[in-house]
Amino acid sequence: MLHKNDDNNARASASMTSTELAREALPQKLKRKIKRSLGPWGIFIEGFLRNPVMVGSIVPSSRFTINRMLKPVDWANCKLFVEYGPGVGTFCQPVLDRLPRDGMLIVIDTNPLFIEYLRKNISDSRFKAVLGSAADVEEIVKAHGFEKADYVLSGLPFSTLPEGVGPAIAAATHRVIRKGGAFLVYQFTPRARDFMARHFKRIDNGMEAINVPPCFLYWGWKDEDEG
Repeated sequence: MLHKNDDNNARASASMTSTELAREALPQKLKRKIKRSLGPWGIFIEGFLRNPVMVGSIVPSSRFTINRMLKPVDWANCKLFVEYGPGVGTFCQPVLDRLPRDGMLIVIDTNPLFIEYLRKNISDSRFKAVLGSAADVEEIVKAHGFEKADYVLSGLPFSTLPEGVGPAIAAATHRVIRKGGAFLVYQFTPRARDFMARHFKRIDNGMEAINVPPCFLYWGWKDEDEG
């Protein structure tokens, strides 16, 4: 049987627990409020801070970079477009705006935060967001009913990826792209070209200054006469 003092102590203990819980919850509420106020930027920054090695920049690509990167694509003959490291979807809507009605856009990211955000915010039936590694692109493409991809876009930071991952992604990408297709890469260092050159004989180069930071642009073509 509880005495009066025991009852008062229990209430005080419960009160302290509630107060402590409120204090614990406050930072989380503040984080959510800040994230909501920042919108996609908040998600992008959080994703970068969680795993900077897999995210090329803390700032999404500019519209100038997007337009230049996508300009060489033959959209009339594009049935499958693949993107590595989509982040919060900076390229997704521009790609979907250009993609034929019977086409598909598959984006691949190892960050569940980005994949969850994209699945919630892009309702286009042509869009598929996959949680996984770009090195597994062949299996992912086949799982969605395709043998080859027409184009693959990547903003992954090849120079900072774990050892062996960059070469594996470049090799798998070359295998999965159809003849006549291309590997589209935007990077902040020119090292990405070295990974591409091992597989793509013809690489067009560019640079976009109106971007933070300015970036190198590459289009690696898989020509029709390749073996």
